[in-house]
Amino acid sequence: MVAPVFGTNCCVVSAGADCVVVDAGAGVADAVGRLLDDTGLRPRAVLATHGHADHTWDAGALCARYGIPMRLHEADAYRLADPFGTLSPALETALGLHRDDYRAPDLVEPFATPGGSAELTFGDVTLHAVHAPGHTEGSTLYRLDGEVVLTGDVLFAGSVGRTDLHGGSDRVMGATLRDVVRGLDTALAVVPGHGPATTVARELATNPFLAADGT
Repeated sequence: MVAPVFGTNCCVVSAGADCVVVDAGAGVADAVGRLLDDTGLRPRAVLATHGHADHTWDAGALCARYGIPMRLHEADAYRLADPFGTLSPALETALGLHRDDYRAPDLVEPFATPGGSAELTFGDVTLHAVHAPGHTEGSTLYRLDGEVVLTGDVLFAGSVGRTDLHGGSDRVMGATLRDVVRGLDTALAVVPGHGPATTVARELATNPFLAADGT
């Protein structure tokens, strides 16, 4: 589902009757609810690829509705208390969201990635969380082996995430692209945080930020 604010891609990943919601951007809570009702899926958690407001805005509402936790990398957990605190004034205005309408998740369970990754299990759903900082300190790829990787604002079709906001780093992003993204299985489909889906193979072949001679 595509959120009406900033076109954030919200995904529901399921296995059996269990599922997780990833990147609950502003305005997707009702659409997610309808999908879960129609399919009979049982949500186990709401995940975020990173802590920016356009990826977490409806997480609190969904967590409260289903009595489930919010999960994200520990390095970005601080952002949930003040979703605007790490954004530029111009971007805050562009989002068109209001602080008084924000509901922080009641239960937040940050995870760590010792060695750079961690396996997260939610009932029958298992995802591999891969730390991929640079856009934010806690940016994370969620990989479903053999199928898809959710890249948030790290990798887009033909581009990569910006590094000029609080917690971003061009140097760190360069290392992530070199050491993490280039090492992904080329058979994986890519669902980015915004814009169209792509594949790892296509991005390695055509994305100028993944050129073999540097980032």
